[in-house]
Amino acid sequence: MYQRKKRRPVSDINVVPYIDVMLVLLIIFMVTAPLVTQGVKVDLPDANAEPVEQEEIPPLIASMDAQGQYYLNVGNDPKSPLTIPDFLALVELEIQNQPKKPVVIKADGSVAYDKIVQMMVTLQKAGVPSVGLMTEPEQ
Repeated sequence: MYQRKKRRPVSDINVVPYIDVMLVLLIIFMVTAPLVTQGVKVDLPDANAEPVEQEEIPPLIASMDAQGQYYLNVGNDPKSPLTIPDFLALVELEIQNQPKKPVVIKADGSVAYDKIVQMMVTLQKAGVPSVGLMTEPEQ
């Protein structure tokens, strides 16, 4: 006798195009992620510390190079040094917009401790509730 061919249910979705799109997006993110680094190039001190959990709000990164110049990862030109009053004003503006925004200091390893403390005092004057220090993992 004649047998009918079994038909696929209409509810099956062909996922192959979606997998292709996902792989293309993955490649795009892998290529662009290293290009999104922020701030100024500094030689961070090595420390055996646990990484901080990623927060939903990206941190405000206050950088200090070997000469003790201040930088901030926001503003018109994050790679140009700021005067202390300009630095203070930018941090105050960011904290007013997002009071819970975490702040991290990224200072060169050769910077004197008193300069880092002065940056922390400046951040405190701007209303920052807490400050973290960024380090490189020991190898």
